Amino acid sequence: MPQHPVAPLPAPRVLTRPIAMELLTADTAVRIDATVGYDSRDPHALSIAFHLLGEDPVVWRVDRQMILTGSLQPIGDGDVRIRPASDGGLLLRLGPTGQHAAVRCEQEAIGRFVRDTFALVPQGTEERHLDWGPLLASLRR
Repeated sequence: MPQHPVAPLPAPRVLTRPIAMELLTADTAVRIDATVGYDSRDPHALSIAFHLLGEDPVVWRVDRQMILTGSLQPIGDGDVRIRPASDGGLLLRLGPTGQHAAVRCEQEAIGRFVRDTFALVPQGTEERHLDWGPLLASLRR
């Protein structure tokens, strides 16, 4: 099978930012420190690392477009659901029904971060940042 020339991948770009979030329980909201991250090698997703006491962070991957859409209307199915809060916050429900965590963050803070990721990798150019080589090599076996 002939090999087609492949354009080189753009240099990886990484962005991280601390963000305050609140873990919501039936009775109260508990502040938790979190870090949102973006790596252009995984151009569709954000990582949200929750820094809990004495443990390694708990990391969730969330579609960056979902964050923007979730600030306007409820979105999601399964383990990740996002919706706007009446107080200007953004509510994330992470985990399966009955065993999920409800987390709130400031909509403006996370929205600004997502907009910064689109400056690094504009919408519609994500595929140019993916390294398809390992997948294609495994398919050739």
